[in-house]
Amino acid sequence: MKDLVGRLSALDPDAGAAVKVIAYFDQLVEGRSGLEPIVRGAAVLSGCTARLVDDERHVRVRVDPEGHALDEFGPPEPEWLSAPLVPGGLPVLWLERPGPAAPVDAMVLERAISAARGVLDRTRGRASGDPALVEVVLDASAEEPARARAARRLGLPDTARVLALDGGSVRIEAAGAVPERGRVGVGPLVPVLELPSSWDAARTALRFAADGTEQDPGPRVVRADELGGLAVLAESVGPGTKPVADVLALERARSAAPWVLGTLVTFASSPSLRTAATALVVHHSTLQDRIAHVEQLLGWSVRDPLGRLRLQLALALRRLHLHP
Repeated sequence: MKDLVGRLSALDPDAGAAVKVIAYFDQLVEGRSGLEPIVRGAAVLSGCTARLVDDERHVRVRVDPEGHALDEFGPPEPEWLSAPLVPGGLPVLWLERPGPAAPVDAMVLERAISAARGVLDRTRGRASGDPALVEVVLDASAEEPARARAARRLGLPDTARVLALDGGSVRIEAAGAVPERGRVGVGPLVPVLELPSSWDAARTALRFAADGTEQDPGPRVVRADELGGLAVLAESVGPGTKPVADVLALERARSAAPWVLGTLVTFASSPSLRTAATALVVHHSTLQDRIAHVEQLLGWSVRDPLGRLRLQLALALRRLHLHP
């Protein structure tokens, strides 16, 4: 890309600058950068102060040409270069200088608003408060002063945790009750500048959270700091990962009887057979018969320590496949 920019710049400076702009914003999009880096890129590349203001989403970001975030927001001037979030809509992104737009200015506006639209789409509904500030607080690539400033604007305490909710939503809080509906991954309580790590841990925990249905029985709320070494499994199981033999054995057992998965999940998480029977509301002798039948379906014993661990790992792997 650098070689291409150099060649184009020698032939046509405007074309070379346009390719540089495209490459810059493509890199931000690929790295899932937040709104402040996008507005900063627009300011630096255009050589003038840039701002993004969307009152509907409570977004306000302003950066000077040196890349410094600004807190002062006066009303935009009508003659400033601008771009709407959607065609025909009101402007939300401005380059603070009058038009007409040079070719590079037009390219900066086009690529910056496209990148900003992607950020707002993925942060919509994530958390109460300014989605742009939430994006900055959770962005490990954002500079610490920017994250600290965003945290203050959100009113966050010195320590907080992130809750990853099913569907892509997020909550940042100091503590408190965890939502009872849906799957939830709870990140550890950390200093506010370390919230990106809590966010990562919360998303990993969410993958181990179950729907609580017959097809996906188990706990709906999973805390990252209770996973221990199980978290390592999440790194090895993705959308394209093939299930190991034990997970396939679980699926075969599940298809044999509707009670199999619920029984195995309760048995694997209970301290004794009688405790598991009580939780399942069956007599312990009935549960013994069920476990014996399931062992034949699985092909290994689940009552000795090694077999029980093997079962727990198979259940965890199956859940990771269900929630990639």
